Amino acid sequence: MEPAEPFVHPALFYGDTREYLTGTVPFVRAALAADEPVAVAVPGENLRLIQDELGTDGADVRWLDMREAGRNPGRIIPGVLRAFADAQPPGRRVHIIGEPVWAGRSPVEYPACAQHEALINAAFRGREVTILCPYDTARLDERALADAYATHPVVIPAGSGAEHPSAAYDPDGVVARYNEPLPPAPGDGTDVLQVAFDEDSLSAVRHLATDHGARLGLSGLALENLALITAELTTNSVVHGGGTGVLTVWPEDGYVLCEVRDKGRLTDPLAGRRPASRDQRGGRGLLMVNLLADLVRTHTGPEGTTIRCHLRR
Repeated sequence: MEPAEPFVHPALFYGDTREYLTGTVPFVRAALAADEPVAVAVPGENLRLIQDELGTDGADVRWLDMREAGRNPGRIIPGVLRAFADAQPPGRRVHIIGEPVWAGRSPVEYPACAQHEALINAAFRGREVTILCPYDTARLDERALADAYATHPVVIPAGSGAEHPSAAYDPDGVVARYNEPLPPAPGDGTDVLQVAFDEDSLSAVRHLATDHGARLGLSGLALENLALITAELTTNSVVHGGGTGVLTVWPEDGYVLCEVRDKGRLTDPLAGRRPASRDQRGGRGLLMVNLLADLVRTHTGPEGTTIRCHLRR
């Protein structure tokens, strides 16, 4: 029987390799047997498990290492899930295995992962798409497992194979709960650039950020990305955030962080996560930031908005 809502988003809980393959491989085989498109976007070690199990039967599967394609959770909806689903011909259900939450995710990354999982439901509402999200019960902490129940309308307990509605389903609550203030950026120090900007200083601020990023060890594509991110965020502040803002750039744990604060408020949780249509004019700034950065963290509220981007050195 077809579900009432065309979009299906189950969380698959697994405790070992056998349970992982039992939950994922039949999902892929069923899609292939129905001649429907299927993609697998999971961490590399799990990608190889499924590939080895399918063998030559996996030739028509789209394979993506989530550690690379989804290292920034804000990139996954537009750059992985929608990129695959939108490329498929109409009239066929799309099947995706997506594993954005794994034990190696850092505490800094995790809130963005939880928000991503919650926002999938709004991003695909009404679409003929099934996205199966595996969760490792042996290695993930209790918070991640509890959040999986809140971000997925359907859950598959480890080893059961049976789907059950999640009584804890509350994606909007998860988005709100992880809209938490970010730790303060350093206000001074030789490695810290902090500068206020307005419409007249956008170009100068971009050059200041790029020069400082180079001193902190960015080069090549990463430095170009910093320049683009700075330009997009500062311009957004001028246009949508009250006309002014504060830019801060500093090093932290192998990354260069670029933060922009302004007095605007983001009211659309999916801002920056929708792919741009071919005829779209403007509105691509936050999408570009998500596609370029290694991690994007956001906090928005009545007092303003902070967007913090991480770029690996």
